[in-house]
Amino acid sequence: MSFVADQVRRIDIQLDRLQLSGQSFILSAPPSPILTTSSFDTEHRSDEVFKGLPPLRIRELQAAVKSLSTASSSKPLLSSTRIQYLLEQGSFRPRETLASTQSEADASYESELEWLLIGKATAQTYGLILNILLEQTIPLSNDIWYWEEVLGSYRYTGLYTIQTSPLRLWDWSKDIYEDAWSRLDSRTRDGVKALTFASLADRWKHFYGLMKESVRERSLADVQRHVMSPFALSRAEARKKQHGLKRLREMSASGLGVLMDEGLSFDTDEEGAIARGNQAGSQDGEEWKNVVAKSVALMESILRNITTLEGGVTDFEDTIFATVEDDHELAQEPSSEENPIPRPLVLSARLRSILSVHVPQHTAVSSYLAKEYGRPSRLTRYWLPVTALLLSSSTLLRIFINRKAEIVTWVRELGTTVIDFWENWVVEPVKKVIGTIRHDKDSEVAIMSKGSLESDRASLERMVVDFAVDNPDTSGGAPLTENQIANVRSKVKEGDLTPVLRAYERDLRKPFMGTVRGDLVRALLIQVQKTKVDVEVAVGGIDALLKSQELVFGFVGLTPGILVCLGVSRWLGSFFGSRRGIKQGKKQGQMIRILRAMLPAYSSLSSNIDRILSASTSANNGMLSYKEHGLLLCEIHVLRQNAQRVLPGDIHREFLEEVDDLVDIRMGVNRQLKVVERMRWAYARWLR
Repeated sequence: MSFVADQVRRIDIQLDRLQLSGQSFILSAPPSPILTTSSFDTEHRSDEVFKGLPPLRIRELQAAVKSLSTASSSKPLLSSTRIQYLLEQGSFRPRETLASTQSEADASYESELEWLLIGKATAQTYGLILNILLEQTIPLSNDIWYWEEVLGSYRYTGLYTIQTSPLRLWDWSKDIYEDAWSRLDSRTRDGVKALTFASLADRWKHFYGLMKESVRERSLADVQRHVMSPFALSRAEARKKQHGLKRLREMSASGLGVLMDEGLSFDTDEEGAIARGNQAGSQDGEEWKNVVAKSVALMESILRNITTLEGGVTDFEDTIFATVEDDHELAQEPSSEENPIPRPLVLSARLRSILSVHVPQHTAVSSYLAKEYGRPSRLTRYWLPVTALLLSSSTLLRIFINRKAEIVTWVRELGTTVIDFWENWVVEPVKKVIGTIRHDKDSEVAIMSKGSLESDRASLERMVVDFAVDNPDTSGGAPLTENQIANVRSKVKEGDLTPVLRAYERDLRKPFMGTVRGDLVRALLIQVQKTKVDVEVAVGGIDALLKSQELVFGFVGLTPGILVCLGVSRWLGSFFGSRRGIKQGKKQGQMIRILRAMLPAYSSLSSNIDRILSASTSANNGMLSYKEHGLLLCEIHVLRQNAQRVLPGDIHREFLEEVDDLVDIRMGVNRQLKVVERMRWAYARWLR
């Protein structure tokens, strides 16, 4: 929502308050102080209550006022056609047509209704013009930056020269043709009869000679002029257009600031009365009417002079205020005349003239100037690549046809790769993570099988027990009993191989004999089995550790696929999002740049050059000029649009309160700077 809608609502509320506080009638349900009736229902109003006043006239005025009120519709701003229709519905007419049939109270009542209708129509027209100026001023900055890029780089200057070369050649050829044709007509009119009766071929031959002569003269004129290079001509043209755009933006911003500061400024107090010291309340009614009349003249004068770029901003402002002061129609109705033309009738005609004549003319002229000084058209900027594409289209088509099978294979393989990547690196890892969470047996992470350690350990027990039974001398010399065998088996589970080690130590004394008997080899093989069991125990510990971190490994396996998918989705979002509009991140960056641009160069909190607030000098009494206020309003408009997409609902409402304080130039530049700084740190969380 734009600040223009808020401004129109505020003015509409002020008009209602002025009517309620300074007039003696009310348009709604409460009883009228003029009419001592218990009900003010217009549909059942009798002729005895309004003697001589047609009820249809009252209903028409009230319906028009209600339609123009911002509180009666979800759209506070009406279109130009709708405003004109409601003004015509009011059917303003000269006073003498009603003087014979109306009493003084009835005529006053109708006059106040007409004034209220004019006031609300003026407020709607005021909002319409503000919107038009905003929509025309804000895009000019992009074109100004375009010319800044052209002037700031020789590469862009050369590109612009190539882009505009067909237009330059066309203009040059057109001038040559017109000059040669004018010379031919001049010689024919001067009495060269031979040309009149000559054949068509001779005339064309003579015309061709005149064209060659014109080309030669123009070439000599260029040489004498100092022979500017194409680059220099392009830079001069770009500089001229940039200057024209800057002047147009300054004029539009100045008109915007004048309208905001001087248009429909009632200066009312909290009760709705105009704050004028001890002035009588009876004069407040005439005061706000004078404000409405001056605002109408102000809007008309701005629309007439805002596109005059020959003078400066100061001349434009002086012309506006001088025109408003010298407007004879702003004078109050003279009471000495017998049948004076009512001011509502005059203002209604001027409003309709503004809406039907001045607004379309201003829109057309502004569009023409923006197109004249703006960046070249798309055809001019892209004719070179389009021409290259058209010229190479046959070659590209031939390549596509010759490599049709390869291209189809590439596309098919690309699709297969994408599908396999999705299934193997996204779907399968997700299934494994889900299986791990649900303790699925198929998803367990392990280095060795579950029964490997138990089988090897049982084999080791049997080998040691058999060795101890076959060699009882290692356990005392007597045959082993069942208890001793059970004791050996329990020690083997704990890793104790004492019988085997004793035999191993004994056979090491006589290794040859031990080898012949086989005990040494048998002891070595048992120790190898023991080493295998130890390794499996260690691996089992690693398996237990892996099993405790199964979910972590599942997410690690899922991470590459998720990262690739996120990267591709963000790229696609940025690619297609640039066509739909600026994304939220760009909105945040733009909001930061706008706030930074509002900070002054003399502020101790920032070293950025201030383009708006620092322009206020002591001559302005610490307040922004009209042009600076208009530029600030353009920045505020963009800021509000971006904030609506970035900030949450509650924060956005608080942000709008800060923006309202920033727009109010009566606070002074110093307080506006404090508001900007407060906005920067208070909303830094959403502006990063």
